[in-house]
Amino acid sequence: MLLLRSCNSLTRFGPLSTQRLQVAPALASCAVRLHSSFSQDQKSYQHATNSPSWKHALAGVLAGTGAVLGYALHHQKAERTDVSVPTLEKSSPLPVISQDEVTKHRSLEDGVWVTYKGGVYDITEFVAMHPGGDKILLAAGGALEPFWALYAVHNQDHVLEILSEYKVGVLSGEDLKKQQAVKSSDPYSSDPERHPVLRINSLKPFNAEPPPEILSDSYITPSAFFFKRNHLPVPQVDPASYQLHVEGLPGGVLTLSLKDLKTRFPKHTITATLQCAGNRRSEMNEVKQVKGLNWGIAAISNAKWSGARLRDVLLAAGYGPDVAQWAHHVQFEGLDKDVTGTTYGASIPLNKAISEDGDVLLAYEMNGEDIPPDHGFPVRVVVPGVVGARNVKWLGKIIVSAEESSSHWQQNDYKGFSPGTDWDSVDFKSAPAIQELPIQSAITTPADGAVIDGSDRTLTVKGYAWSGGGREVVRVDVSLDGGKTWQVAQLGSGDKGQAPEPSPPPGRAWAWKLWEVTAPLPPEAQELEIICKAVDNSYNMQPDTIPPIWNLRGVLSNAWHRVKVKVREDEGRE
Repeated sequence: MLLLRSCNSLTRFGPLSTQRLQVAPALASCAVRLHSSFSQDQKSYQHATNSPSWKHALAGVLAGTGAVLGYALHHQKAERTDVSVPTLEKSSPLPVISQDEVTKHRSLEDGVWVTYKGGVYDITEFVAMHPGGDKILLAAGGALEPFWALYAVHNQDHVLEILSEYKVGVLSGEDLKKQQAVKSSDPYSSDPERHPVLRINSLKPFNAEPPPEILSDSYITPSAFFFKRNHLPVPQVDPASYQLHVEGLPGGVLTLSLKDLKTRFPKHTITATLQCAGNRRSEMNEVKQVKGLNWGIAAISNAKWSGARLRDVLLAAGYGPDVAQWAHHVQFEGLDKDVTGTTYGASIPLNKAISEDGDVLLAYEMNGEDIPPDHGFPVRVVVPGVVGARNVKWLGKIIVSAEESSSHWQQNDYKGFSPGTDWDSVDFKSAPAIQELPIQSAITTPADGAVIDGSDRTLTVKGYAWSGGGREVVRVDVSLDGGKTWQVAQLGSGDKGQAPEPSPPPGRAWAWKLWEVTAPLPPEAQELEIICKAVDNSYNMQPDTIPPIWNLRGVLSNAWHRVKVKVREDEGRE
């Protein structure tokens, strides 16, 4: 039905006699094969086939998610067709179109047009075929600039080049002047300053990780160096007027101020590690390209969090045994929004939220201070042992529900798949949302490619290890010879002069273990392959290689971590 719908849309356009620029060769499928003939007598323009790569690149621009963009860019393995597409003379002038005319094209029936930097573009086919078309229609009849400002990560030359193929006209000079007079402000202009040592994966939204060696210097990661994972602009929230709404319980809506959270509920503190689902994605990219930010090994950090227990707040809002008969999830909505007003959202199982041992916090402090803006000021959810994506920042709403969150990030992202699943066959509904993360470890020093001093014939290796679900890391094995022999690392806090952290209660090991080992160099070694692997108290172990766990989104990357270093020759050694 969707293809038929898009086929029908090919012939519905306005009365203007417009012409497209030369398009890419057509690809087979009903939606991209049909085209109407062009003739001057009919006063209608050729609605030629268009490039799937453009359709799906624009999906990322408008929907603003790497997953959607990735889905689209890969979902184009259609068969080639021999249907010829008439080319248009490059010298043919494009018609001048008024903003009033563009505004008329805001539906599949009338066509969907948008403007960008004075050009007019027809995206009707894309909207008809894309599952998120209803949301994208919010851009119809208007300018792309506000969307592009919000999702600047997609503002790339190859997208602009493909977009140019679908230009159907130019905006009138008068309307262009009006657009330029009303410049849309950069939604990221109020983002906080960040430490320059951070290694940036994307500027807008801001995503960055610290140099790995910083992580093993301190058991508690300073807030400035704690990895930054934002999906949208950082919202500016006035703590004096902040309100948190708790919904879905028999007592009705409970509204709490920041002062309420601090005074009505006991303050609880935990030390917990947060890890992005895409940590170590760069290693999956080395096997086969995936879609997502190219995180190294430092999209993980550890902090002390303080706030009210979610359990206490839910009890105050009317939670009781009767609710557990029908409710299964607790949903969270942030105050960060895209241009359509859609907020970031996620959910966790109810039993995690309400458990006395779950330690889920509505945190307002990080490392003894107010949570910084990048980390969710004034309140964020901290769900220890669970993937970072569920630790919603700038929390605005909590909903107790029978269903998990309908958010894109819960339903169509942050899920794992078989290595054999590609963007043509993926069904996001077939996989559960990631909650607890698997066992993980990585080497923070020496760095891959480093040249080490082998004069004393020993090497000190450092790193981190962590397991999801409150499972405690009990051992880290390290090899200096590519896995032939192994040494057991010492687990500790990483802070010089401080005793190791005591073992937590069973099932509540929320924080990482920093580890270190000093081992003899293999005889006559000039190059080393150093490997680490961790084991938790359920005897979960890391897989040895990436290929068996590779997946199209590059999440859950936790194979043995390997670095290669060269040993500097000691000239004085005989």
